[in-house]
This record gives sequence, C-alpha cells and structure tokens, in this order.
Amino acid sequence: MPFGYFFSVGLVALATAVALINPRPPHTTPSYWGHWLSFMVNEQPFIAFYLLAASTLLAYGQGDLDSPAALVAVAVAVVTVGGLAVLVVRASGTDRAVGVPPGGRPWARILLAPWVVRRRDVKRVANLAYGDAGKRNRLDVYHRRDRPAGAPVLVFFHGGGFRMGSKNREARAMLNELAGRGFVCVNANYRLAPAAAYPDYLIDAKRVIAWVRAHIADYGGDSRTVVSSGSSAGANLSAMLGLTPGDMEFQPGFEGADCSVSAVIGFGGYYGRSAGPGSSPVERVADAPPFLLLHGTNDGLTLIEDTRDFADKLRAVSTNPVTLVELPGAQHSFDLLWSLRYSYVIDAVAEYLAGRREL
Repeated sequence: MPFGYFFSVGLVALATAVALINPRPPHTTPSYWGHWLSFMVNEQPFIAFYLLAASTLLAYGQGDLDSPAALVAVAVAVVTVGGLAVLVVRASGTDRAVGVPPGGRPWARILLAPWVVRRRDVKRVANLAYGDAGKRNRLDVYHRRDRPAGAPVLVFFHGGGFRMGSKNREARAMLNELAGRGFVCVNANYRLAPAAAYPDYLIDAKRVIAWVRAHIADYGGDSRTVVSSGSSAGANLSAMLGLTPGDMEFQPGFEGADCSVSAVIGFGGYYGRSAGPGSSPVERVADAPPFLLLHGTNDGLTLIEDTRDFADKLRAVSTNPVTLVELPGAQHSFDLLWSLRYSYVIDAVAEYLAGRREL
C-alpha cells in the first residue's frame, strides 16, 4: 500500500480544491484557514505539479501503482493536474487586469526558480539604521550597480498584522526587478506588537520617509518622488502615510521633516483599525496623493470587499486618482515569490512609477 503516494496526492489535491473553491470568511481575519492551506498552490501551481509528477514517477518506479487503490490515487492526481491548469489560466488573466502585454514573461524563474529574487546588476545595501529601535529600525536600499541619478523611489513596508514579519520576506522579487530597471527601492522594518503599539508603527514609517528624503540621493534616488507601498499591514501604513501628511502627532522629535509621499501603492491591503478609533485609513480619508490598490479576488485574509469600500470612500473626497485593480484569482501573499501573476503586477508597477500609465 503506497501510503506516501496517497499522502502527497491527497495533500496537493486538498490544497488545489480549496484554491479553486475559494472559501472565505465573512470579514477580514488574520487567521483564516483557507489562505494557509491554499495560497502557495494558488500562486505557485507549477511547483504543485512537479510534486505530483515526481511522486507518481517514484511510485511507478517502485511498483506501487499495481493495486486498484493506487489507480484511484493516480486518477485523483490527474484530476488535480486539471485543477492546477485552471489556476494557471486564472493567473494568466492578470495581464488584462493590469493592462500589460502577455508576452515577455521570465519563464525560467517562474517555472524553475521562483525563489531566486536577486539580480546581478542590483546592489542591496542592507541594514541601514533610521532610528534607535535596533533591528526593527533597519532598512535596505536596492539600486542598480551603475547607480543612475534622479530615479523615482519606492518605499516598501512588509505585512504581518503588525505582530510579525520582516523586510526579508515579501516583495523582494519586485524590489530587485524595479531596481534593475533603474528605480531605487527601500525595504524597511518597523516596530511590532506586543513590544510596540499604535502609533509606533506609523511613527516608524514616517521616520523611514524622513530618512529617505535626507539620504536617498546618495544611492541615486530622487527625494522629490517618493512612493510608499506595502503588503497587508504594510499597505495600511503606506495608506496612512498618504493620508496624514504634516500631522505632527506622528512625528515626535522630527517635526521639521517632510514625511509626505508622492503616491501610494497597496498590495492586498488591510485598511481597518490597528488600535482604537482613528487608527485606520478608512477613518482618515481626505484629499490625498494618487492611490493604486491591487487586491486579489480570492484573498482569504484581507477581503477585497473591504478594499472596495475604502477605495469608494477615498474617491468621494480625494481630487487625485484612486485606482483599484482586482487581480483575478489572487490570494493573499501573492508577492512572496516569482509567479506568473506577480510578473504582470511588477510590470504594471514599473510603468506606474515611470508615469507611463495610471492603470
């Protein structure tokens, strides 16, 4: 009885089924099981296919596929491959959502090495201090090695529900790719709960922007064009930066610094409260710089319905564009590794930063 084969097929089949069915909670939640079970298969279906193929070939080579039960497992594997193909088709629809050409994908990385995010022509200057809170007040700067001057700057804040995460996790594929295309990118840590509490996170984000304004020219960046960005909780921080320019409540000790941003880009954002009243972007909507919000339709942690609500409320009061791009079939954490979907998103963000499109 090939129990190992049954287990591997059953696990991939279950994750694929959950990704296809897309069960979601009635409201944004930090622990919904559907996300944790399916997000990797949803965003990296090719890896799941390799696992099924390897398991089937191994079982065949060991002569474990002769029983009727084993043939049932093979049938389940075949059906699962069909489900994985559906996930790939969903991801391929991202080109239409973000308006970029379908050709020119980095297929070698997508298919064979999605975890390889670095580029040889990009230098990462790591762990620069922007505050006095140790490793939580450290940032990395990504720039092309030939260091072109006057580049637009993207500042990224990681997700993690204000309780976990670091700058060494999501978005590194995008940051390296954008830097290789001539932009300068900053990836920052910030203080987290329970050691910190609101507004500590936002104060740290403001300190990052102040540091960028003062120092980014040393790395080829243009301090006049600073775009804040982030995933999940990081998108919350980025939105708050765009909605609270000049608010001295969040700049203790550095009141004279310019902490405004030129635009905001949020990925799978959580725009609710991080503490009591007034701690959410939804409660602080005002005239703001341009906002670009990208959110997966299958996101099981931060619901797209909440982001639609935030976008509608911001559009009602802001004179600048508020664009919501709904990524078909995307889960939360779609920006961890190279994927077909993420390659389209990166191209769209590059064009947005270059001012060639509003999306």
